[in-house]
Amino acid sequence: MITVDLAAAPLRDLNRRLHSLPANTNERAWRITNPKGAHNIAVGLTQGIEVTIDGHVGYYCAGMNQRAHVTVNGECGWGIAENMMSGVVRVKGNASQAAGATGHGGLLVIEGDAGARCGISMKGIDIVVGGSVGHMSAFMAQAGHLVVSGDAGPALGDSIYEAVLYVQGRVASLGADCIEKEMTGAHQAALARLLEQAEITADATRFRRYGSARKLYHFHTDHADAY
Repeated sequence: MITVDLAAAPLRDLNRRLHSLPANTNERAWRITNPKGAHNIAVGLTQGIEVTIDGHVGYYCAGMNQRAHVTVNGECGWGIAENMMSGVVRVKGNASQAAGATGHGGLLVIEGDAGARCGISMKGIDIVVGGSVGHMSAFMAQAGHLVVSGDAGPALGDSIYEAVLYVQGRVASLGADCIEKEMTGAHQAALARLLEQAEITADATRFRRYGSARKLYHFHTDHADAY
């Protein structure tokens, strides 16, 4: 394992090293120490490497991730795994706002709570939260899954498209065009697989499913007050 101490090495140099790794690299295990809340750690990774960050990180950690497996042993700031394409990003603590924003693929696991707008405009990413999420989570979510083992704040799924939301706890309120939907055995099985993949212990039969009522796909002047 290669260890990089950010108290001694510039973050820019670390990211440059990670970006320059060849496809056949044998430098596949990295440990980053003393992050001290720095922003943009391990962004834009494209190789199937493992990066473990020991401590708290700032904004946009593991943004635009492809194939890499990134673990944060601490809390994280805004936009963890923003625009993620593939791979796995795991946060052992809590996440701030806009976790997984615009993510196209891969798996984001937040073992603690997530702040407001978790999964905003998600486009295929799977997000599993072990705790609760804040207001406007899954706003304009287009595809993928958001799993919340705790509670969800106000306006969940506002203006949602075809993403699927599973919540075990209380939902403060649903956003525009988001409704509760039937939870079938097939949905429970799919949810159970997501929970197992995320290594989050929860009973899939205790969750409820939410999604789009599909009434806002087209603008109607008679419904202008709903926009």
